[in-house]
Amino acid sequence: MSALINACTTRRANLAARLEPGIVIVPSSQEILRNADSHYPFRFGSGFYYLTGFTEPDAVLVQVISKDQVQNILFCRAKDIEREIWDGYRFGPAAAAEQFGFDAAYPIEELDMRMAKLIQNQPRIYYPLAKEMRWDRRINRWLSDVRGLARTGVSAPTMMLDVRAALDEMRLIKDEYEVGILRQAAKINTQAHIRAMQFAKPGQMEYQVEAEILHDYYRQGSRSPAYNSIVASGANSCVLHYGENNARMNDGDLLLIDAGCEVAGYASDITRTFPVNGKFSPAQRAVYEITLAAQEAALASIYAGSTWNAPHDAATRVLAQGMLDLNLLKGSLDEVLETESYKQFYMHRTGHWMGLDVHDCGAYKIDGEWRKLAAGMVLTVEPGFYIRPAANVPKEFENIGIRIEDDVLVTADGYENLTAACPKTIADIEAIMAK
Repeated sequence: MSALINACTTRRANLAARLEPGIVIVPSSQEILRNADSHYPFRFGSGFYYLTGFTEPDAVLVQVISKDQVQNILFCRAKDIEREIWDGYRFGPAAAAEQFGFDAAYPIEELDMRMAKLIQNQPRIYYPLAKEMRWDRRINRWLSDVRGLARTGVSAPTMMLDVRAALDEMRLIKDEYEVGILRQAAKINTQAHIRAMQFAKPGQMEYQVEAEILHDYYRQGSRSPAYNSIVASGANSCVLHYGENNARMNDGDLLLIDAGCEVAGYASDITRTFPVNGKFSPAQRAVYEITLAAQEAALASIYAGSTWNAPHDAATRVLAQGMLDLNLLKGSLDEVLETESYKQFYMHRTGHWMGLDVHDCGAYKIDGEWRKLAAGMVLTVEPGFYIRPAANVPKEFENIGIRIEDDVLVTADGYENLTAACPKTIADIEAIMAK
């Protein structure tokens, strides 16, 4: 835990150094009812956790930034032995301040009273602007209260700024602690996907394979998937966000699994596609080899100084040529790329940022231009090839849906594929399934 707290202390200092004097407000999440008195599993707010390491609900980080000092204040649930009997341990303000390195901590019930004083005479407020209506309303009430004191010589902040402009840029570059956790998540997820390959066979239900994946997450110490798993066989593999996972898998089907685990808040995101019966048909093999070549081209374009869109352009070019080679499209490669006719079979982007959120924060363009990749960024690389029945589609290619996705860390001299150990060549996949 000390490594996390040290990292969070450094992040808070770095955030304050990026901002002008004022007050910063970063709330965590609140518990949400699922039905009756049963809650959804609680998941802390990513930005709040990034700065604090604190995992209890109903908590707020406040930074008071002046020219010569920064005060870090936590508001959290009060110590309550009665509630701990029912719900489990609470740090309480005193222990939280000591163990998480805050200058002060107060019960969350005192937030309104103390904030109405803390924002007095501050030039600006930073918070996740317009993210949640309840916080917009609450901060507006504080401002209204302070403005009512104008005749006493008290001034109210005149600028409201989105703290995410600075915070998201910080989160885009992973520190050493984060990279270690991401490697751990990638390792767990890799083993779960291998388990799925070893388990799957014709006649099973998609959710039975999903159960094996989730079981392996828990067995290895991941307490939650990072997102709802996609376990899509046959025609379902051509549905990008398929989520029912309730079809029976037939002999001859491909099975596309897009599943990720979460470790200490950080995600892994892997997609693998393989034949349920353990052997690729000739048509499946042809489409798979094109998709894998597209991913290899995308990976080769990743290095510090390259642009965000380079992997997508590289993958799209290989996929489009493959569509021409299979006679799924007509014309020249340049025509297919210019008219975007390839989007019949490849309609999504080739990746996204990844970190505390599986679709992590960070701008993809700067001043209208694709941003340059830098060491410490983590992204997915996930080209796909989805062939739904259509007039221009030969029967043997119908309902072949393939996606291959890995998690990649940009390094100073290239990249590190965090999920490289997850099998993806045809030979490796067929060998694992044969066992």
